[in-house]
Amino acid sequence: MTVIDAIIQGAVQGLTEFLPVSSSGHLAISQHILGVTDSNLFFSVMLHIGTLLAVLVFYRKTVAEVFMGFVSLVQDIAKRRFSFKNMTHSQNMAVMLIIGLLPLLLILLPVPGSGGMSAKDLAEVWSADTGYFIMVGVALLFTSILLLVGIGANRNTVMRERREAREAGVHTRSTKGAGRHHLNPIDAVLIGTTQLFAAIFPGLSRSGSTLAMGQLCGLNKQTALDFSFVLGIPSILAAALLEGKDAVASGALQSLEIVPALVGVAVSAVVGFFAILIFKWMLKKDRMYIFVIYTAIAALAVIIISIIELQSGVNIFTGEQLNYV
Repeated sequence: MTVIDAIIQGAVQGLTEFLPVSSSGHLAISQHILGVTDSNLFFSVMLHIGTLLAVLVFYRKTVAEVFMGFVSLVQDIAKRRFSFKNMTHSQNMAVMLIIGLLPLLLILLPVPGSGGMSAKDLAEVWSADTGYFIMVGVALLFTSILLLVGIGANRNTVMRERREAREAGVHTRSTKGAGRHHLNPIDAVLIGTTQLFAAIFPGLSRSGSTLAMGQLCGLNKQTALDFSFVLGIPSILAAALLEGKDAVASGALQSLEIVPALVGVAVSAVVGFFAILIFKWMLKKDRMYIFVIYTAIAALAVIIISIIELQSGVNIFTGEQLNYV
């Protein structure tokens, strides 16, 4: 792998990990176009580390607050003075984060009717096997629909709060701060479950789908996005650890090139940081329709290509026979 390759892959990883367009979907698309059937697992781990650094730096204050909330929570429980109703803001964030992560544990359990395969195993098969390329298109289409639904949900929240303000004799056109800023367990479970599905289906954006679910729950759009990104920190770390374990087992570490790997980490971290910044700005300015259009176009393109390939049995980009299971 050259340094240029590392820069390109790091930039793509940094952008797609945080923008609501699905990093797994774009990875599957690029591998399908290039005819890649096997990739350097450990290099993928390094790119995940880069994006993890990006979100940790961007949300360093929030992460610190959640950590202190968790510590104080443990102390209160140990001293038998914990009260769910009287939790501090930082304790609430810590509890909601824990609840939101619980559904993700299901990815390691066997899926009924799959021959003992876990959801994680199925996700890897669907991501890598060209016979399932159409699933990427369908998942991208769901991403587009969810983003559109999220936009509609946020608009309804804004209109409802404006109506309530008028009824109270307050006239305002501002949409800033519309929606709840305080999460409850139902919010956390629904957003966490959405993240689980995003982890299973390549093409279903984690950030986009969890944001949409938060908006459907009535959360403030920035609050929903912040929780989505913070919830993604343990998820990215878990993905890196699981891929790292597979990489060590496969011997990929021996073929790792240090310089390209370090360049990939740096690029994915820097690009990821600015991707978060751009995402938050576009959400604030109500420009999410751009991602709705983009994912819809990408979805239709993948579905059309998949239908052509399913009929011919050949990858139209490489000319190779497709691998059906």
